[in-house]
Amino acid sequence: VEDALNTLAFTKKRVAAKVEKLVRSAVENANYLSTEKNVDVDLDNLYVKHAVANDGPRMKRIRPAPMGRAFRYVRRIAHIEIALAERGKNSAGDLATVVGEERPATKAAASKSRSKPTKKAVAKKFSGKKTAGKR
Repeated sequence: VEDALNTLAFTKKRVAAKVEKLVRSAVENANYLSTEKNVDVDLDNLYVKHAVANDGPRMKRIRPAPMGRAFRYVRRIAHIEIALAERGKNSAGDLATVVGEERPATKAAASKSRSKPTKKAVAKKFSGKKTAGKR
């Protein structure tokens, strides 16, 4: 985490400050887990396990154009996800779970979803003559 924070501190991109704030927030969340929830977390062994910038909602905006008209443009927003983990722990010991992560279904739900395959109706072939089109 320290290497990531150092890299973000000296990066000249505008988004670097926001990502740095997000990483610091994730570290503070891990600190909260270790103090309040009695989860054994060593803050020195944390590393960034998963970091993704997903596509977010789009906002339609208008800007002035010549002759009293208006042009539309789209402002794109990104959702940034960061997951921290502790070095030397199993993957089950993750501190933060990704928001959009799919969880495996339980056995009961999996057995209900597997039903007998249904037969599809076969389309009948046309056996008559084709008629000539109107001219």
